[in-house]
Parts: sequence; C-alpha cells; structure tokens
Amino acid sequence: MTFTVLGFCEETGRLGAGIATYSLGVGAKCPQVRSNLGSVSSQAFSNPRLARLSLSFLALGHNAESALAATLATDEFASYRQTGIVDRNGRSAAYTGPHSRLWHGHRTGPGFSIFGNVLAGEKVVDAMAETFLATKGEALAERLMLVLEAGRDAGGQVGANGHLPERSSSLLIHYRDEHPELDLRVDSHPHAVEEMRRVYEEYSQYLPLYRMRAEHPPSAPPQEKFVAELEAKRALKA
Repeated sequence: MTFTVLGFCEETGRLGAGIATYSLGVGAKCPQVRSNLGSVSSQAFSNPRLARLSLSFLALGHNAESALAATLATDEFASYRQTGIVDRNGRSAAYTGPHSRLWHGHRTGPGFSIFGNVLAGEKVVDAMAETFLATKGEALAERLMLVLEAGRDAGGQVGANGHLPERSSSLLIHYRDEHPELDLRVDSHPHAVEEMRRVYEEYSQYLPLYRMRAEHPPSAPPQEKFVAELEAKRALKA
C-alpha cells in the first residue's frame, strides 16, 4: 500500500527518493540513498536489509539491473517484495513480486524508477512517470514532490474497503556528501503528502543557512535573525 519514486538528476548528479504510504514511519523502513552510488527502496512486505544490500552491490560495481538481481537472489521471500533501484549513472530497474498486493506494478526509464502496490490501478504509476518526465529541469526534490502529488491525485492507494489515505511520507536527497542534503519525514499524519509539501517548502527556505553553517560558519547569521528576515519577506508578499 505504497507508491514510490526514485530519481536521478543528470545535471547535478543528485539522487533521491520520494515515498508515501498508508503505513506509518515509512522513511525509517523503505528508502535508502547514498551519494555517488544510488537510490533504492524495498517495500510491499518491506525488509530494510534488502535496500542496504542493494547499495552494497552497487558499491561493488554492479549497475541497477545486476544489483537488483543479486539482491533478489538472496531473499527466499522475494515474491512478496517490491523493489526499485536507480544507480549513479541514471540506469534504473524495478521488480514487483507476484505475491505483493494488487494493484501492483512499476514503470522505469532513464533516471527514474516508479513502483507501487495496493493502488487504484496502473493510472497511478502512469501519472507519476508522466510527471517525472514532464518536470525535467526542475530541482530533483521538487520533481519528486510533484510525482508524489501526481500519484495521490491519480487515486493513490485503494484497499478492500475503498481509498486508503497516505499516513506517512519521506523525501530524501543526497548530493556529494555522505550526509543527506534533504531528509524529511512525516511519520504519522492523516494527509501525509500535503503535510510533506508544507514541511518541504518551509525547510527549503533554511537550506542556505544550513549550508553556510557547515561550509563557512563566519557567514552564517544567528538563526533567529534569519527567521526574522524570512518573516519580514513573507509580510511584504502578503
């Protein structure tokens, strides 16, 4: 009961993952991203070990397809899983196990892997793939956010008793460093994609400050001064 987009930005080399689900705390269980290596998620009947293992295979020199095959070969319950990979060269792969819950499926292409289960139908992954392709040129985080919103708007998740709301979400971007550039999570919320959009837009305004703190502390103003300047700018726009 999850829909996911893994993405690669060919202009910057950024790698990322966006995910939304009816389950709680998805950011701690499914997506794994490593700078200059790849983006992976293991879901449906999730086993976080598998995503970490896929990254290890990428580190050994496998591409997306062979890393996925090697990972699945280690798992006796692979038929219950759904897994996708995008490697540092933008190659992508995905697998949807036959025992993951319907509707399930995936779409892959240069720079993206999109997949989901317990969905309203293939229209969900189709809308997500179309949105990723149509937003080329946008920042990767914004593209992934738009793709999640497209999946939600195309019907999202549907269980035996009807629509299932997205109750958790994660947006993860890596760029150059081992530490993520962006690691945002909504662990429990009745409208997790909407809440993720709010958190993402708010947090994004602070990225210049946090970069200054890390790269050149003397240039970084006190956070309360930075916040006051943000509020003053908002007041002018109101």
